Amino acid sequence: MINLPLQIDTISEGYIILATGLFIVFSSLILLTVFFKLGVPALLNAYKALKGLGKKEEKKETSVVIKSEKDFTGETAAAIATALHMYLNEQHDNENAVLTIKQARKLYSPWSSKIYGTHQKL
Repeated sequence: MINLPLQIDTISEGYIILATGLFIVFSSLILLTVFFKLGVPALLNAYKALKGLGKKEEKKETSVVIKSEKDFTGETAAAIATALHMYLNEQHDNENAVLTIKQARKLYSPWSSKIYGTHQKL
C-alpha cells in the first residue's frame, strides 16, 4: 500500500460532495463564458452569411444642412428651458405631510377566536 499524504479514506463524504459541486459550478461558468465570447459571434456571423445580411452595400452619402434662425437667441433658449422645467415639475402634486391615524374598533368575532382551535384534546 502506498502511503499518500492525503489518503482517500480520511476524506469525509461531505468534502467529496463539496468538491464535486464546486467543480461542476465553476466548470459550467467557464464553459458559458467561452461560449458567449467565441460561440455567439461565430453563430451570428454564420446567420448573417446565410441570410445575406452580411453583404456590405454601398451607402449613399448625404450631407446634412443645419439651418439656423437668426431670431434664436440665448433668451429664447432660456425661455424654452424654463417652460420645460416648470412643466416637468408640475406633474407631482404638493401635498401636506400630515398623517391622521384612527384606531379601528376591534369587534369580537368567533372566526378569529383561538378557543375554537382545530386540535381537540381527547
